[in-house]
Amino acid sequence: MTSVAEPEEVDHGARLGISHGLVVQELGEDDDVDDSLRKSVEEAVGGSLVSDDHQGAVDVVLLWLRQADGDLVDILTEAAGPLSADGHVWVLTPNPGKPGHLEPSEIEEAASAAGLSQTGTVTAGAWTASRLIRPKAADVPG
Repeated sequence: MTSVAEPEEVDHGARLGISHGLVVQELGEDDDVDDSLRKSVEEAVGGSLVSDDHQGAVDVVLLWLRQADGDLVDILTEAAGPLSADGHVWVLTPNPGKPGHLEPSEIEEAASAAGLSQTGTVTAGAWTASRLIRPKAADVPG
């Protein structure tokens, strides 16, 4: 008989590519966030998530984002500010059909305007996670 993992057993940290030693900043935390996802990410990095007042570069930003949170371009621009050169943003929005859900096209359009590119989407419990990166500059012959 095949066993199916319960949602709380899913290793969201691994699913999001989070590994030990990364500095992960959390933005947009509210009462509706998935505590099991947060705990999984903390276990993966081996410590606590840093808040918006963290000084210095971060490797990953976990951005909890809902439809009513404000201007998407401004939010994404601010979220990308502290990223290290190889860092990325995980935009977490409620799954389709849930209050506050954002369509992937809305996230992609705002990401582009904020200088980011969407590279993938995964389900993370009751949230959909969209990965955003800064596009690499093309090599210019010198």
